[in-house]
Amino acid sequence: MFDLDRWLDKYIEAVDAVFGARIVFIGLQGSYARGEAHEGSDIDVVLILNSLTLDDLSLYKSVIAGLEERTKICGFVSGTEELKAWDKADLFQFCRDTKALYGDLEFIAFLTGEADAKRALHTAACNIYHACVHNFVHEESAEVLKTLYKSAFFALQAKYYLETGAYIAKRKDLANKLQGEDLKILTCPAQFKTKISPAEFSAYSGLLLNWAAAVIKNYGGGTNAETEN
Repeated sequence: MFDLDRWLDKYIEAVDAVFGARIVFIGLQGSYARGEAHEGSDIDVVLILNSLTLDDLSLYKSVIAGLEERTKICGFVSGTEELKAWDKADLFQFCRDTKALYGDLEFIAFLTGEADAKRALHTAACNIYHACVHNFVHEESAEVLKTLYKSAFFALQAKYYLETGAYIAKRKDLANKLQGEDLKILTCPAQFKTKISPAEFSAYSGLLLNWAAAVIKNYGGGTNAETEN
């Protein structure tokens, strides 16, 4: 059985041996951070250095090459100055979804607020809408549709935050808070079978498309102007 705590200790030890005092932050994201991982889940680790070059990335590649579960390691590596100048809509969820293992993200957390959550939600809904339309017309893939439903989880986190001021990290905890169409969107992936009928594909596509359209219209007003300011 995979021992996450043991693996993380090895990871931190390995990167510390190479980067040492240059490390600003180490964190964990994704399903392992939420306690929702399964056997095939990726290990989403975050490494923030005081600065980052291509040589640093080459060193990092050599470090993780020697770790167990190499094929499952993914995540994010960055320098601090780049992160300070990052898109705030991305930082909104980055700061809230990343579990700190070393250091903290206070140097960027204060940069994000309600306007950034709104833009994160609006952008996610636009992307889901676009992909849903493309999939229905061109791909007709149940797997793609299921993936789109899963991605809506992050949009629903931002939406609930905007409505209540609370950010819910775990899917099951969010499910206990949501109602109506939002709850249907969150729980729909669990209902997907290996194969779905054309009628089911149309119904699921319509549900997601209509939800995304409503979010786009409800949260789109003023988004671009707020971003420019």
